[in-house]
Amino acid sequence: MITAHPDKIDESKALKLKQLLARCPELEAIAECVREFAQMMTERQGSKLDGWLARAECTGMKPLQSLARGLRQDFDAVTAGLTVEWSSGRVEGNVNRVKRIKRDGYGRACFDLLRRQILLAD
Repeated sequence: MITAHPDKIDESKALKLKQLLARCPELEAIAECVREFAQMMTERQGSKLDGWLARAECTGMKPLQSLARGLRQDFDAVTAGLTVEWSSGRVEGNVNRVKRIKRDGYGRACFDLLRRQILLAD
């Protein structure tokens, strides 16, 4: 429920989420970080990343702190990913598809068969 878009949650789930967040301040901090990060992604606000990382590290929650540390390691690339409008998602999807086809035929297929499977696969 925390990761769902607020417009996509029905009233009963929204009420349940509100009750849960009222009972647990730590969960409220996490939910706020998730909402802010989602807004940064959808509105391409990479310039806000540094402030978000600082808030995520201050939550005291180990998973969020670990995520923040990981994002800081490649800060420039993450900022660019949250800012520019183009991505390599389609290319990465095709690379993963080819790897799966190759893995399925490991030890049984020659290059010609692999090539045919890649070219003729959906």
